[in-house]
Amino acid sequence: MAPPPLLRLDGVRLTFGGTPLFTDVELGVLPGDRIALVGRNGSGKSTLLKIAAGLVEADGGEVFRQPGATIRYLAQEPDFGDALSVESYVAAGLGPADDPYRVTRLIEGLGLRADARPNDLSGGEARRAALARVLAPEPDIVLLDEPTNHLDLPTIEWLEEEIRSIRSAVVTISHDRRFLEKTTSATVWLDRGTVRRINEGFGAFEAWRDKTLEEEERDLQKLDRKIVREEHWLRYGVTARRTRNERRLAALHTMRADRRNTRRAMGTVEMAAGETRESGKLVIEAKSISKAYDERILVKDFSTRIQRGDRVGFVGPNGAGKTTLLKMLIGEAQPDSGNVRLGTNLDLAFLDQKRASLDDTLSVSEALTDGRGDQVMVNGEPRHVAGYLKDFLFQPEQIRTPVGNLSGGERARLLLAKTLATPANFLVLDEPTNDLDMETLDLLQELIANYPGTVLLVSHDRDFLDRTVTSVISPDVGGKWLEYAGGYSDMASQKRGAEKEARKAEKPKTSSSASTSSAKLAAANGSAKLSFKQKFALENLPKEIAKFEAAIAKAEAEMADPALFAKNPDRFAKLAAESERHRAGLAKAEDEWLELEMLKAEMES
Repeated sequence: MAPPPLLRLDGVRLTFGGTPLFTDVELGVLPGDRIALVGRNGSGKSTLLKIAAGLVEADGGEVFRQPGATIRYLAQEPDFGDALSVESYVAAGLGPADDPYRVTRLIEGLGLRADARPNDLSGGEARRAALARVLAPEPDIVLLDEPTNHLDLPTIEWLEEEIRSIRSAVVTISHDRRFLEKTTSATVWLDRGTVRRINEGFGAFEAWRDKTLEEEERDLQKLDRKIVREEHWLRYGVTARRTRNERRLAALHTMRADRRNTRRAMGTVEMAAGETRESGKLVIEAKSISKAYDERILVKDFSTRIQRGDRVGFVGPNGAGKTTLLKMLIGEAQPDSGNVRLGTNLDLAFLDQKRASLDDTLSVSEALTDGRGDQVMVNGEPRHVAGYLKDFLFQPEQIRTPVGNLSGGERARLLLAKTLATPANFLVLDEPTNDLDMETLDLLQELIANYPGTVLLVSHDRDFLDRTVTSVISPDVGGKWLEYAGGYSDMASQKRGAEKEARKAEKPKTSSSASTSSAKLAAANGSAKLSFKQKFALENLPKEIAKFEAAIAKAEAEMADPALFAKNPDRFAKLAAESERHRAGLAKAEDEWLELEMLKAEMES
């Protein structure tokens, strides 16, 4: 028998501004659930979480919370109140029976200072402190609203492990596909006021969603054809006011009403970058650049060449120096040593992660045009702001809305619209994925992948990096930065390969010692010879090694096609994963063969 739900929403409805946000929402959370709550920006995901947490009152329906069950909610914008330190802020989330040691463990695990003042924290540090407060009591239900926003990759990976290890049921809103794939076992889709659920993690969601929408579109087409047939009958087939005809007429009116009330899936963002002249082939050349602040070395002896058409990703922990390196490369900051040469005909468009270029006091229209009328130039053609903003899912009535009243996702879309309207051949995007829904992310990925100019991209979204960039620049130790071909997964694969090679280089000494001990033990027992199993392995391992080498060569030959990543990123990722798997098998086979060869030599001597 299934355990009773910790939380249940039955027939919940809510209306904002005359338009129903929810009409009949059903949602249940059982102990141990790991639920992804997904939907378009503006569909009401955050509001639904707030209703579940008891922070917003629904217009109707029933909200049941199991008596005694504890619920903690992570808001997109944490409120520190009058907390004097991170430790006191996190500890304030504990109940009387909770373990105070978890406060210390979480603060340390998240890399925070216990005595830091909450209001002095950066955006990433504030999000980590809020996470610690929510997770510290290990509540029965944790409701997370965009938990990965402003977090760096090490913290995101830490959070993935924490979610997998805690006993709490977790409901998560996030745009980070990789994070959802790793942390969820069920998916709830909030779409046009109702919810649908599959008891599979987010990895299965998108194929299911696409199939559902296709079936829905077919049903609407059938309804449209039926209405046409009935209208034809109404015009030409009514011969008398018989009861049967009246019922048929009533059925037609019902079908028309159903068709009018059908809410189609929301439109898609139309996205194109402003075109300009072509830049020179060389965009950036950096030679041995270095930068330090207060004796802390952020960048040391870094060199790179970036050419027209390159799409370069920057990853690394917060504070590692990504922004510093980026600013040196685009000429906004000077290196302490070395030099940077910029190419010719560069027209730069910059997307700021802090949305600093948006003035909250301006209307949406004024923010887009900088107050210069009601038209915006896109690819050399004038467009009315209402039409252009509609491409980014803004309604005509929103163009006079103050920027300060927009949601995080709407601000992100407005800044994208403003940035992409700027004629440019060189895009610099700093955390462009924050607050964007997945459909908008898909289009942004497509735009970047097909962009004819050059892109520098700072992101902690692993899936987004895999789908967009041609190389990744990542910090090493001591201010060193290394560049890797491919996306994030390729970088991770290459790093693992380098670590294995380093371990392999150190292994012969250990293997020799172990082999000598084995040989001496065998000699003492009067059996200084290989076993049948060892002989069989020694004879067959070279064949296995050859197979692994051939498979790696085949995969890398196909990956060497420079157009493969842009044309088929899924195939590229699959080949990279296969290559990594074959390399792991090759390393294991080589180590085993080497150990057996050394053991044989010891025995023969």
